[in-house]
Amino acid sequence: MNATHNVWSLVVGIALLLILVVGGGLGSCAAYNSMRVWNAEAAGEAELAQARQNRQIATLEAEAKLESAKLLAQAEVERAKGVAEANRIVANGLGGPEGYLRYLYIENLSQSQGKIIYVPTEAGLPILEAGRRPAENR
Repeated sequence: MNATHNVWSLVVGIALLLILVVGGGLGSCAAYNSMRVWNAEAAGEAELAQARQNRQIATLEAEAKLESAKLLAQAEVERAKGVAEANRIVANGLGGPEGYLRYLYIENLSQSQGKIIYVPTEAGLPILEAGRRPAENR
C-alpha cells in the first residue's frame, strides 16, 4: 500500500502541478491581453491629448498672427496720417501743392549728379533723347 500510495501521491502531485502551470499560463495570457488592451487605450488617450494640444497651439499662433497683422495695419495707417499731415504743412508753407511739387523737383535735380533728367514740357510730355549722340561720336 505504501508503493501504491506513493504512486497516487505522485500522480496527484503531477496533476496539481500541471493544473497550476496550465491555469497560471491561461491566467497570465488573460492578464497580458488585458494589460495590452490597457496600454493601447492609454497610448490612444495620449495621442488624443497630444493632438488637442497641437491644435490649441496652432490656434494660439494663428490668433497671435492676426493680432500682429492688425497692429501693423494700425501702425501703417498712423504713419500714413503723419506723412499726409507733414506733406500738408510743407505744401501750405510753399504756397500750395504746386509749390511743393516744384520744391521736390528742384531737390531731385540737385541730387541727380549727372544722371539723365527728363524735363516735362508744356504738353506734359518729357523731352526725349532723340538728338543725343553717344560720347564717342561727338
